[in-house]
Parts: sequence; structure tokens; C-alpha cells
Amino acid sequence: MERTTVIADQRRRGEVSQEVGCVVQRVAFRLRVRPERLAEYKQLHRNVWPELLDDMRAASIRNYSIFADGPELFGYLECEDWNTATEALARSDANRRWQELMSDYLATPVDPDAPEPLLMMDEVFRMD
Repeated sequence: MERTTVIADQRRRGEVSQEVGCVVQRVAFRLRVRPERLAEYKQLHRNVWPELLDDMRAASIRNYSIFADGPELFGYLECEDWNTATEALARSDANRRWQELMSDYLATPVDPDAPEPLLMMDEVFRMD
């Protein structure tokens, strides 16, 4: 059975795309790493724990990338529903341990228990 993809994000909630597939929510966020910890932060992300990756996949998170411009980070991911994904990650022991580890590296706090654990960005332009 084909389903129409619904793009639901901060600015275009509920907009219907002509694509066929699953429901996708596009999420973009910014973080800042402590400059003196950037190299180690990058190294840790080359070896993200398999159990954390499994929990993220189980929460419907996919197509997840983090880009760095010096200590400024830009993250992008897709999921079925961001609120549901963050609720699932809040129950993840692996995510809780990872966020605790990352708190030593990040200048931007990430609280897995908060309703909005990340500083979200508004979409300004999209070319489908």
C-alpha cells in the first residue's frame, strides 16, 4: 500500500509532499562544542555505541548527520515524529549515558528529559 509522505517540521507542519513513502519529520539543530574538546568529540562520534544507534533506529531516527564548522555544530536527522522519538530516547539507558558523556564536551546543554532537548532551527528553504 502506498502512502503519501507528510513533511511535518517546525515551519511547514502538515504539508503534504507528492513523494510516496513513509511519514518524515525533518529536524535541524545547532550545538557548540568546547573548542578544546573538539578533536576528542569528533573521535567519539566515529565510534558511537551500537546500543545507542539501535535505540535511535528504534525511535525512527534515520539519515542523521552532524557537521562541524570549528566548534559550531549543525545536526540534521529525519524521524517519523520528533516528540515520539525524544520520548523514546528519554527512556534509553544508552542515550542517557551518551548525553552524560557529551556534557563534558558540549558548551550547549542537552537535557534528554526536557520537552525540547535540543536548540531547534527553523527551516528557511527546501528544494524537494
